Amino acid sequence: MAGTVEQKLGAMGIVLDEPRAPVANYVGFVRTGNLLYVSGQICITGDGKVVAKGQCGSAVTVEQGAAGARVCAINLLAQVKAALGDLDKVARVVRLGGFVNSAPGFVDGPKVLNGASDLMVAAFGDKGRHARTTVGVSALPADAAVEVEAIFEVA
Repeated sequence: MAGTVEQKLGAMGIVLDEPRAPVANYVGFVRTGNLLYVSGQICITGDGKVVAKGQCGSAVTVEQGAAGARVCAINLLAQVKAALGDLDKVARVVRLGGFVNSAPGFVDGPKVLNGASDLMVAAFGDKGRHARTTVGVSALPADAAVEVEAIFEVA
């Protein structure tokens, strides 16, 4: 039976796929003590489709980028489930770090990252409120518009 957090996700129409395997020399997550570090996740679906491709501010709108960030957050949660077996073991979302594939002069990266932040709060309530950094970059793997990494406090 799914825990409380997965039930909330299910009510939002979100099903967690098996996390994608890393594409280089790293692992999807590392747990040390009560902290779980999850490697950056791009906005790619379980069937391999990049949902927001290109630079925000030119080929990708803020809204499309935010939708991509939401997919990144879903992928983060899939990694957490793989690490812990149950999302209810998350005590707090500590930090999100976001990278936005940005056209020159694009300054709305924080609005793009809200797609990930909003999902964490919807899933975890007050435990989902977190510190955050948003950085504009000139390119990301698979020409994704956004990538998000995270740190979770876990039980």
